[in-house]
Amino acid sequence: MKLRSIMVICFLIYGLKSWGQAEVPIPTQAQLDWQNAELVAVFHYDLHVFDGKPYNQAKNRITPIPDYNIFNPVNLDTDQWVKAAKDAGFKMAILTATHETGFALYQSDVNPYSLKAVKWREGKGDIVRDFVNSCRKYGIAPGIYIGIRWNSFFGVHDFKVNGDNEFAKNRQAYYNKMCEGMVEELTSRYGDLAIIWFDGGAHGPEKGGPDVLSIFEKNQPNGIFYHNTQRADIRWGGSESGTVPYPSWGTFPFPFSHAANQEVVLKNNFQLLKEGDPDGKHYMPAMSDAPLRGYNGGHEWFWEPDDELHIYPLENLMDMYYRSVGHNTSLIMGLTPDARGLLPQADVQRLKDWGDEIKRRFSTPLAETSGSGKKLTLKLKKRTPINHIVLQEDIAQGERVREFVLEGKTKNGWQTIFEGSVIGHKFIHNFDEMEVDAVRLKILESKGESSIRNFKIFHINE
Repeated sequence: MKLRSIMVICFLIYGLKSWGQAEVPIPTQAQLDWQNAELVAVFHYDLHVFDGKPYNQAKNRITPIPDYNIFNPVNLDTDQWVKAAKDAGFKMAILTATHETGFALYQSDVNPYSLKAVKWREGKGDIVRDFVNSCRKYGIAPGIYIGIRWNSFFGVHDFKVNGDNEFAKNRQAYYNKMCEGMVEELTSRYGDLAIIWFDGGAHGPEKGGPDVLSIFEKNQPNGIFYHNTQRADIRWGGSESGTVPYPSWGTFPFPFSHAANQEVVLKNNFQLLKEGDPDGKHYMPAMSDAPLRGYNGGHEWFWEPDDELHIYPLENLMDMYYRSVGHNTSLIMGLTPDARGLLPQADVQRLKDWGDEIKRRFSTPLAETSGSGKKLTLKLKKRTPINHIVLQEDIAQGERVREFVLEGKTKNGWQTIFEGSVIGHKFIHNFDEMEVDAVRLKILESKGESSIRNFKIFHINE
């Protein structure tokens, strides 16, 4: 056999390894955009914002609103909502087009329980369109949340209508067809969308539900689909605390999140959802979610009167940021406009303070670098106190780093700062202040050659 032929065969057998490639899941552009967004707002708005009562999820899921004309946001200003998110540094925003009441915040031709039915704006309002336009005005990627699992108006509970007779079967078929029609409307009328989020998942035809995935794939092929038993492009992070533990890998063993195989996915307090699987065959990063009004016993996804004491303090939001964005997830923050149609001023101010604090802490590194290989070193001109390190892997090539160590060069030589596993999109480590004149990152194990997008060190006064 000629030498050239032998070389070609050797490359085919060993080439992936020798050329630094790795058999790791690669994110789509939509998934890259999702993780690069880091902070995502989800605006919750529905009929019960206007009833003047505390939100009661269990009751609201089974109790129709007596009069849908309570919906009357006389000062509605979606520009104000989105600008508040922009000022906090959010790059993506999602609106609940429908939630548990079943009421649709747009001009639906298939769902009579929509803005066409109310007196507000003479039945011609379309908050979804207002919202999407505001997002584009402020450079925020828009997304839509569609709730079809619960619908108190149509009597749908956990995807199903009550009963097992012919009437129930007919009502289920009607509801499924209506849901498919709403998904067609919402995915085709408003241009490109960053994400379509089905709250609680979406049963497909194989489980007696509507076929929503094919409609999404036809109309929004470049967006994030979340989620049903067939597909999830991101996964829930296992709690509504706005945090995940470390490590939290961006890969997962199943193509779905938690809509199926729940005896495995949900065991050990949602461990798999929280931590992911370093050997998972599917790229599916976690998301961390929490409502802004979730402090001190509150957990309000929807506005309630006299509830400002439940707005998270700034220090709690920063801790959430470290343990979500800094743990390789995007943080979804629930925001809720009030009955006027405005985000309350207390919420607006807290968001601005939060965005300003993130900028203050992380806008000016003492030193930074990037590169490939097994070792990267940052040198300082003199011994300097540091207390934060931020790492970012080039996840466009997949999560390759499996084990790493961070070290600082002190007057007593190199000292270990942290030993870790996943870096992913972003890893933030804060630690007791130490004086160093150099910091190095050593990659102890990786699948293929690692590529570090950012390696930054900071001294931050908290």
